[in-house]
Amino acid sequence: MAQSDPTRLPRVAQAALIDEPEFLRELVQQALQTLLEAEMDAHLGASRYERTTERRGYRNGYKPRTLQTRVGTLELLVPQDRDGSFSTDLFGRYRRSEQALVLTLMEMYLQGVSTRKVAAITEQLCGTRFSKSQVSTLTSQLDARLQAWRERPLTATAYPYLTVDARYEKVRQGGQIVSEGVLLASAVRDDGFRELVAVDVAATESEATYQELFRSLQARGLSGVQLVTSDDHQGLRGAIDRHFQGAGWQRCQVHFSRNLQGLVSRRQRAQVAEDLRTIFACPTATLAWEAVRLIAAQWRPTHPHLAERLEEEIEDCLACLAFPSSHQRRIRTTNGLERVSQELKRRTRVVRIFPNRESCLRLVTALAAEISESWESGRRYLNMEEVTRAQPIDAASERPAAD
Repeated sequence: MAQSDPTRLPRVAQAALIDEPEFLRELVQQALQTLLEAEMDAHLGASRYERTTERRGYRNGYKPRTLQTRVGTLELLVPQDRDGSFSTDLFGRYRRSEQALVLTLMEMYLQGVSTRKVAAITEQLCGTRFSKSQVSTLTSQLDARLQAWRERPLTATAYPYLTVDARYEKVRQGGQIVSEGVLLASAVRDDGFRELVAVDVAATESEATYQELFRSLQARGLSGVQLVTSDDHQGLRGAIDRHFQGAGWQRCQVHFSRNLQGLVSRRQRAQVAEDLRTIFACPTATLAWEAVRLIAAQWRPTHPHLAERLEEEIEDCLACLAFPSSHQRRIRTTNGLERVSQELKRRTRVVRIFPNRESCLRLVTALAAEISESWESGRRYLNMEEVTRAQPIDAASERPAAD
């Protein structure tokens, strides 16, 4: 009996992904075709040949469509129904982000800054025979749609929870490579669904940048904000205090934990993290402050600076305790936006260095629009029935008197 070769599977996988360039294209094509079939099943309320009282119509063949992607041209069959009421937004949403990426690669190629990898991708996608006028026409069309999305009215009655965060991308500017901030703002609406309400590329060290961001949000209809969650950034804090008077400010607990862990040796960081988790797990501000007092007393003999910062700064991390307990886990950190940032990074790392600020804004806007639309059409993020009864309180009011 022949023995199995443990290296056979890796070799087969390598052959499929590298030596067989059609493999990835076929894989993506099959996945998207499956998605189209699932959309039709949901539209009709029944799968193919299924007999059910919930059925709302019947299939009527297919219509061929092509989709240009980074893995090549896909040949898809769009299901049709008898009354012609079925439609899919797969092509529009997929093409928007693909266009943004391809245009960025084109710009890099035209400016002579593309790497061999970028040149190979652009040649595979659209050939190397494109002109500046072609790129200009394509960018103006896509940019107009993306700008309309960034400036769309915010129509919900209220947006009780607002989260703001920033990440950074490398951009060529004035002959230099600089780090530009990608500003992201998400909100939980009064109906419990999330929405990405703002995307911008700007210098994030300036308070004026955040002032402009919040002015724009309010002009578009953002109102009813009860809590703003962010990292502790002086310029951002100043803008929040000015534009959201009366709302609470929640300092991201994860960022605060990282800051305090930086005050001790590597072997002591796990203990600091565990102590902070104990505080943050408290259901009320009173219990949290009791835990703060005990933990600060334990650290004071060896790390007085850590104990002082814990006592002086922890209250900014406890604002979430004024809101329903079922909401606290999702409003106490910026983790939701950081996951968005990770998704953006998966796509922007293909570019590595953007040829200009506009191309960076184009790509992150296209991706953000897709993420936001998936949120709004997905599951409800929070049950908001209780939040209207919650009133922000000053966590310091629960703070015990000094000994």
